[in-house]
Amino acid sequence: MQTRVRTRVALVGAAVLGLLMAFTGPGGAQAAAPTATAETSVGDVTGFDHAGAVYRLHVGQALARVSFVSADTFRIELAPDGAFTDPTGDDIVLPQGAPPATRWKDAGDAYELSTSAVTLRAYKAPLRFALYRADGTRVWSETKPLSWTKDSTTQTLDRGAAEQFYGGGMQNGRGNTSHRGQTVQVGVDGNWNDGGHPNSVPFYLSTAGYGVFRNTYAPNTYTFGEPVTASAEEQRFDAYYFAGDAKRVIGDYTKLTGKPFLPPVYGLEPGDSDCYLHNANRGERHTLDALDVAADYTANDMPNGWMLVNDGYGCGYENLPETSAGLAKQDMKLGLWTEDGLDKLADQVKAGQRVAKLDVAWVGDGYKHALDGCKDAYRGIEDNSDARGFTWAPESWAGAQRCGVQWSGDQYGTWDYIRWQIPTYAGATMSGLAYTSGDIDGIFGGSADTYTRDLEWKSFLPAVMTMDGWAANDKQPYQYGEPYTSINRQYLKLKESLLPYMYSYAAEANRTGVGAVRPLALEYPDDPVAATDAAKYEFLSGQDFLVAPVYEDSAVRDGIYLPKGTWTDYWTGRIYQGPTTVDGYSAPLGTLPLFVKAGAAVPMWPGIRSYRDRTADSPVAWDVYPQGTSSFTLYEDDGVTRQSRAGKYARQKVTVTAPKSGAGEVTVDVGASVGDFRGKQTARPYAFTLHTGDAPGAVLLDSKVLPRLGTEAAFDKATQGWWYDPADRGGVVRVKTATRSTAQAFRLRLAGSSALGGRVPGSAAVVSAPAGQETGAGVASDVAVDLTAGKLPVVGAKVSLRAPDGWKVSAPQTVPVLTAGNTKRLRFSVTPPAGVTAGQAVLTARADYLSSAPGRVAVQPFAVAAMPTPPTADTYAGDLTWLTSTNGWGPPERDRSNGESGAADGHTLTLDGTTYAKGIGAHAASDVEVYLGGRCSVFTADVGIDDEIDGYGSVTFSVVADGVTLWTSPVLTGASATVPVSVPVTGARHVHLKITPAATSLSGDHGDWAGARFHCA
Repeated sequence: MQTRVRTRVALVGAAVLGLLMAFTGPGGAQAAAPTATAETSVGDVTGFDHAGAVYRLHVGQALARVSFVSADTFRIELAPDGAFTDPTGDDIVLPQGAPPATRWKDAGDAYELSTSAVTLRAYKAPLRFALYRADGTRVWSETKPLSWTKDSTTQTLDRGAAEQFYGGGMQNGRGNTSHRGQTVQVGVDGNWNDGGHPNSVPFYLSTAGYGVFRNTYAPNTYTFGEPVTASAEEQRFDAYYFAGDAKRVIGDYTKLTGKPFLPPVYGLEPGDSDCYLHNANRGERHTLDALDVAADYTANDMPNGWMLVNDGYGCGYENLPETSAGLAKQDMKLGLWTEDGLDKLADQVKAGQRVAKLDVAWVGDGYKHALDGCKDAYRGIEDNSDARGFTWAPESWAGAQRCGVQWSGDQYGTWDYIRWQIPTYAGATMSGLAYTSGDIDGIFGGSADTYTRDLEWKSFLPAVMTMDGWAANDKQPYQYGEPYTSINRQYLKLKESLLPYMYSYAAEANRTGVGAVRPLALEYPDDPVAATDAAKYEFLSGQDFLVAPVYEDSAVRDGIYLPKGTWTDYWTGRIYQGPTTVDGYSAPLGTLPLFVKAGAAVPMWPGIRSYRDRTADSPVAWDVYPQGTSSFTLYEDDGVTRQSRAGKYARQKVTVTAPKSGAGEVTVDVGASVGDFRGKQTARPYAFTLHTGDAPGAVLLDSKVLPRLGTEAAFDKATQGWWYDPADRGGVVRVKTATRSTAQAFRLRLAGSSALGGRVPGSAAVVSAPAGQETGAGVASDVAVDLTAGKLPVVGAKVSLRAPDGWKVSAPQTVPVLTAGNTKRLRFSVTPPAGVTAGQAVLTARADYLSSAPGRVAVQPFAVAAMPTPPTADTYAGDLTWLTSTNGWGPPERDRSNGESGAADGHTLTLDGTTYAKGIGAHAASDVEVYLGGRCSVFTADVGIDDEIDGYGSVTFSVVADGVTLWTSPVLTGASATVPVSVPVTGARHVHLKITPAATSLSGDHGDWAGARFHCA
């Protein structure tokens, strides 16, 4: 088997300064030269002077300097030898303009250095700093003076009783909940998996109302204990401080180091990357072959905005102009990986390159080199075209937010990969990184299920791509067939339709520094739960969408925390009142747990595959969830060029006014589009979907009554009018207007309407189904469905069940009356086809009923498991149907050792010189699931690493039955003796045979379940 290992270049920090001398104590007695580990603390102030907004405090030979940048931003430097240095120069910190007005006074025990917003107290004996707001409240204070060793400098701060901490850049597996009590490493460590910290940023913020940026290329360590210690591996201290709440601090930090760039609109579309020239994994190919893949995206009606055509070590390219022209015909841009450096970038851009993925050649020997590569590639695109720079980087540093997407690196497509990526990207937003992402289903391994689940939630990240060529199978979203292709198309097209929403947030990030993907703690800072692990595996996409990805092989999601406010299920319209925790959320494959906050007004481009599908008369559609008074400002420009920097853009504000709850009038005020740019729509139609729960009495457009259409077909045919659809997400009002001037404001009014949730809040009924239901191939099974009434009785309910094509379902059932708050369980007979594919199947329960108004509908999709016929006699594991099978390289093999990327390309199973005719050959990480239906008693096998590996590799084997681990082997290497296995499995319905890597390297982890057999009656 060909081993795939991506070389990672170690990055080395800035040079360490030499041994320095310092003075401590009254009179400045000279301290001895410190050893490498000896710590010296700054002593008493022996002198003070200032020039404008810059203040100097002498401490014997040491010198401290305070420089005010703005009213709430300042810099503290300490030079133990009295000579200030700045290895970062002008690389990171941008020119900030004139400093603020400052004042100072000698308060006896301290010098007080003040602006209109803050006062920094510099205590004299010894020198120790504390920050206060203008009202006199303390922000932070040092518990002891700044200190240094030969190799580091440290600041020590007190910690508040409820103080929370965020930052450090991209911290894989964490970051969207508080770092309190944890140690955060900031520096490139070459670890792209859980616990690593690529794209580190020497910055953190505190809920006490401040943030700190260490102006350095040296690695940092932040320990958020009691007290808080923040160290950098250099013998100089240089930190900028920002006062304010989290959003203000992120804004001030990115004002200092650069606002996140505004990507071209195609950069917010999905991307695809592969090596098309002489790819060892795929056979002889040429760069122009990329055009066939691009055409497949179009043929499958799937969005894709750009393609990297040389993504592979040693992969070159040819025919770039022709490739670029061919991609343009499919509405895609050309991207290249800078494996060979940046020397050819100018010519490549002139040939059509518009995306640069950065790696290897420019990482070089340190953080500065990495940051320079990002800036140089970004600038190279802009210097040689009229396009905006757009780069992807796997390792970067402070300031990189202004030139590219920070990418988390190379990982395996597994459920665990999905899990730890969820907190990573929202956490990075807290360090000013507005565009962070990882490959859909990783670069290695993966499966149809993990790919689809990963794509579902990553559709709500601004930037995302699929990487092919490194895994055993191509990973385009149409490769796995149905139902995966349809689900992937649905989410990619939803992402595409949300481009105006996400692009508006991109413009906001460019203005404020705050990215679209946000931890709950950023929007709900007063919610104590938002800082905890209860909110770790969810995030906000903008302010309006709460995304809670499924990160296990399950059709149910538990532990979804919804903060204060009213939330609605995006798919069903079910209403939740926060704060609350949702357990048992029905999430079959294809259903991403997704909630919308009441008050949302979401702009959309309906029905497009590419942003280029938009024409001069295309509508803007607003998805409105009325409650109280809320607004959204749509940002528009030409989407591609840099003319927006010269003021060529437009904004259009939509304000929604509705009752806080229940019945009342709903108005939508659409303001004039203010501003101009090339290609701006001077007129366009508008569409609205208003989630009211009940039909209004009338709909008026600027006081003119719009016609009510009786059917969806009539609505689709009409130029202007409205239609109430009771079956769409709890009941929505759909409105369309004729083409209108974008220079003119207008008002849409729903008379006799209601806020989200209907005229009687909580009156909607709910349909649901118990989790874990199974059906058998060709056999009738009972499937339970529950109907629950809300605050009003349910009258005349007709409950039906829809199943996949070819399944048989019993007739709808009637519930004449169901009193308020009660639940009625109904049972339907469901028969899958005899040849049904084993695995998850999605059924949809529907209830048509009367309550507060006629024509209400409740809908709920849910999963049942379609099971194969269980074994009735002793059966080899390789002869059973595998419900799921994941593997580290290629597919797990039946009766063969693990081979290459294809099925049945392994060799005879061999352990310690003994060959086996039957068994399973796998490569860690591996998981094979079989269905026993409770009919087997014992599992037997011989396990070990196949002899073909010749002595290396390191794995453990496990047998897991119905979620309980029954047996785990010791760590086995290629030199270990064969281990016999005999595990009782009496009563077990589902058994997983797992092989787990025992070391970080996956080379040679070829595990065999030799002679694997279930003994069954």
